[in-house]
Amino acid sequence: MDNFGNLMAGFGIVFSAYHLALMAAGVLLGILVGVLPGLGAPNGVSLLIPLTFTMDPVSAIILLTSMYWGALFGGSTTSILFNIPGEPSSVATTFDGYPMAQQGHATHALTLAFVSAGIGALVGVAVITMLSGWVTQFALKFSSPEYFAVYLLTFCSFIGMGSASPFKAIVSMMLGFGFATVGMDGISGNTRLTFGFPELIKGISFLVAVIGLFGLGELIQTMEEGLRFEGIHARIRMRDVFRAIATLPSHIVTLVRSALIGCWMGITPGGPTAASFMSYGLAKRFSRRKDGFGKGEPAGVVAPETADHSAGTCAILPMLALGVPGSATAAVMMGGLMIWGLTPGPMLFIERPDFVWGTIASMYLGNVMAVVLVLATVPLFAAILRVPFSIIGPMIVVVCFIGAYQISGARLDLWLALVFGVFGYLLKKLDYPIAPMVLAMVLGDKTEDAFRQSMIFSKGSLSIFWTNSTLVAGIMVVAMVLLFWPLISKLIQRARGQAA
Repeated sequence: MDNFGNLMAGFGIVFSAYHLALMAAGVLLGILVGVLPGLGAPNGVSLLIPLTFTMDPVSAIILLTSMYWGALFGGSTTSILFNIPGEPSSVATTFDGYPMAQQGHATHALTLAFVSAGIGALVGVAVITMLSGWVTQFALKFSSPEYFAVYLLTFCSFIGMGSASPFKAIVSMMLGFGFATVGMDGISGNTRLTFGFPELIKGISFLVAVIGLFGLGELIQTMEEGLRFEGIHARIRMRDVFRAIATLPSHIVTLVRSALIGCWMGITPGGPTAASFMSYGLAKRFSRRKDGFGKGEPAGVVAPETADHSAGTCAILPMLALGVPGSATAAVMMGGLMIWGLTPGPMLFIERPDFVWGTIASMYLGNVMAVVLVLATVPLFAAILRVPFSIIGPMIVVVCFIGAYQISGARLDLWLALVFGVFGYLLKKLDYPIAPMVLAMVLGDKTEDAFRQSMIFSKGSLSIFWTNSTLVAGIMVVAMVLLFWPLISKLIQRARGQAA
């Protein structure tokens, strides 16, 4: 009941003309970001953060989360109409969405995608609402050892549950830790890895890194692939929309299963991409029409879109509650919270309930508004995609460099953005995941501080992480299991093979 009262108070905070206008603007910008190749949600959010410095935190987070929802919907639009996933998590949608559009059912595919995505997102917000009260009670149990254990659990989850190679995830994470150590040490005051550059004393801005990794790096890869936009013209007619919505009850099992998968993968660091592929695979496995998948099966659109958006929504909960982002975009948002003077973590629910519940309330309104706006603007954004990439590409480069420069006004940031752009391109070519690196850059300082404070408390004994409390010990055990899970799973498979 407390959660319901807090949620109503949150609606009272965000239900104003100003905040509704911010939601609409954020959703429209997000759709554009999701539609245009070379941008994407993490980069779009990072470009917007400097514009929020003068805003109050509630308004700022409403703008950023609304852009996030819009970017997810924009990625679905290009997947279905152009066979181009605007977001990595939209790849699975192309498998059946584009064949449906080729068969003349573009409106049907888009409607199924948007409505099922909206349902998945609302399920995710409902899960956040229900768990938030428990998180508040959990908050008072955290000290330095608990925080370090949770951070370690997050990093180990990317290794044990991530879709990338465990070795490559570890390498990416270690690089992120290395970048996070650049600058002044917050405890001793010593400078580290500045290489004689005074501008690096303040460290490497994670926003500059994200703009390079996700923006310029993606753009370089797009240029290499010689992208051409040859899509299908979509004319949205309301009677076709209602006919498509009427078919959703036949997909109720797929909707529920995909929403649950998405919620789990969002709260854990599996992320929307892994959730969409897992949901698509299970939908195909349990379908009576397996042969139809890949040829325009509606369930092949419903499953990944539902899981994608429920995971993207639920990724906000660990970011707010534990200071542990469940996706790359959530990691960027967490950096924004720190810039606004807020500390993500359990105490945020106690110290700033207006911010937390205002954010949750805006997630309900923002996703409903996103479904309506994306259906209304599909023809407009589809037309934008027909602009030659030779025009769009340079515009994206200019936007990225403007975003990097306005963070602190340092010319070095422009060079760093370019370096990270080339680095991000190489990582993509070598199939190294970028999300663990971004996560390590955001959490690196906090993890190091928690570890060093724990060592001060225990006089240098690592036993504090096992004997301090059952909570710390339990989290550490789970972290170790996830760290070695790739090896454990191989041993289990080998044992089963020998038994057979």
